[in-house]
Amino acid sequence: MLVKPLDGVTPGSDTRAAIGARPGGAAANQAAWMAHLGAEVTFAGRAGARDVGYHRQELARVGVRPHLAADPETDTGAIVIMVAPDGERTMFTDRGANRNLGQPDLPPSLLDEADVLHLTGYTFCEPPLLEVALWLLGQARSRDLAVTIDPGSAAFLARMEPGAFLRWTDGAAVCFPNRDEAAVLVGDADPVTMATRLTRYYGVVALKLGGAGCVLAVPGQAPVPVAATGVRTVQDTTGAGDAFCGAFMSRWLAGGPDPPVPELVSAAEFAGRIAASVVTRFGARPA
Repeated sequence: MLVKPLDGVTPGSDTRAAIGARPGGAAANQAAWMAHLGAEVTFAGRAGARDVGYHRQELARVGVRPHLAADPETDTGAIVIMVAPDGERTMFTDRGANRNLGQPDLPPSLLDEADVLHLTGYTFCEPPLLEVALWLLGQARSRDLAVTIDPGSAAFLARMEPGAFLRWTDGAAVCFPNRDEAAVLVGDADPVTMATRLTRYYGVVALKLGGAGCVLAVPGQAPVPVAATGVRTVQDTTGAGDAFCGAFMSRWLAGGPDPPVPELVSAAEFAGRIAASVVTRFGARPA
């Protein structure tokens, strides 16, 4: 639920606002962009039984193969997003049916035709889901599948045992932190330093910096700053990072194993253009 006040907020009374409902969720948004841009993607998750059909339809509409378990007792996870005049957002999150995702919802056959397992940090932030995340990582490693990671939330990362997330995800092929998430993971510093530190754990680091673009880093080489695509008006930054991740993944998947740095920079520039298109409108999925 996106809420953008049209005037200054009036505490204790009414504030005129534009309010819209959109399908979302970081991993689902990323899957939608990957599929929209040509990748073959299966999204696995759990939704409330009363609207699981809607979410299956919305994912399939953009080309994602949905594998959604229907929760008979708990509603689909929901987020209320307050959007500031400059497009920045504050999120109020109810994980809902996501909390009940379990191994029975994710048969190993899901990975039979996969090349890559992509996980968001939200899957690591609570004990029941953490078990699922670690089991999936074990399945991927036993099959020699590449793993890619979006840390997802600085607030949730800060509640974990220091170093735990890096230990769990060490060796992933690509990591997509934003500035705040990187600061939690490796200590607050300038973006180039944080990206360099993260290459101790990941094969490619795409450190997202919002309107300042990103820093792309691989082990043993100097990080490369990649400029953002400029936009005239920012309406809503919700999902811009998800779009960046999905777009980068679509190019990275098409490039074959171990693409050279110039190809990675090209993928980041392309992803930046896609992310810039998202901030000019409400909603994080392909239009």
